[in-house]
Amino acid sequence: MQKVYCVTPLYNDWTSCAVLADKIRQLEKEHSEFMFNLVIVNDGSVTLPEQEIFQSENIKILNLKVNVGHQRAIAVGLQYVYNEITDCDALLVLDSDGEDKPEDIPLLLEKSIKTQTIVFAERNKREESLMFKTGYWFYKVLFNTLTGKKISFGNFSAMPVNQLKKVVALSNIWNHYSGAVMHSRLPYSKVLLDRGKRYSGQSKMNFTSLVLHGLSSISVYFDSISVRILKFCFYGIALCFTGVFYILFQKFFTEKAIPGWASSLIMIIMGIILQLFSVTLIVLLLQLSSRKNTDAPNTKKYLDFLED
Repeated sequence: MQKVYCVTPLYNDWTSCAVLADKIRQLEKEHSEFMFNLVIVNDGSVTLPEQEIFQSENIKILNLKVNVGHQRAIAVGLQYVYNEITDCDALLVLDSDGEDKPEDIPLLLEKSIKTQTIVFAERNKREESLMFKTGYWFYKVLFNTLTGKKISFGNFSAMPVNQLKKVVALSNIWNHYSGAVMHSRLPYSKVLLDRGKRYSGQSKMNFTSLVLHGLSSISVYFDSISVRILKFCFYGIALCFTGVFYILFQKFFTEKAIPGWASSLIMIIMGIILQLFSVTLIVLLLQLSSRKNTDAPNTKKYLDFLED
């Protein structure tokens, strides 16, 4: 029997989480090869759970000192399981609101155990509004443009315990879990699954939270983004110098020149060149500064976030 620990971040959504816990308990009856334990990372909720189901011995609630966001809450849960649980065979990461369907858990686990890799749920069909889908499309385009990578999955994933010890050592999981796994070059695969509907209430993610979530995933690739920005800046500088040579050619070797226009255009282009050079210099300095960090991976950082 495989002992599986399910890590889920939660903020003031105990009703939905109670439904999730009940569905996971039913799932255990249908799949006797798995024994499920639920690790709920209470991300500074201002309400307390009232449902009796949370009193189960298979449920552990980790109370954080303050609200740190669901990505850091996931990182806390991962490090807790790695350090505190000795009988874990596999681990799941999923949302507590029902959008990550418990019915899909066996499929993720079976593929993860078979391949011994991290398996993410790639979204096939979404239930969100047109505005959210449009914003998500722009996010994927921006992510691909800046990083050169394609991202089509979120946090819903499964991994064997031998991959967990590598994931908890990644410093970028505190910014974005799935982005950190992609950037780390750890082996992972995807399964095409539909996204479910919320069990209760409305999503706590507003426009600001969604934008910050997207920027967090992009920030994981700061080194790659720096190289791309440098490349675009050099292309821009080369294009500007080409424009200067063209203007000088028109001024001295043709009769098309208008008095004063060449000097004005050259001044404008030189200003653009100066700005591009400044951007290049700043990016280089930031990249060199980021490489000074030689701290060893801290796999017990989660202790700083837990209540005594």
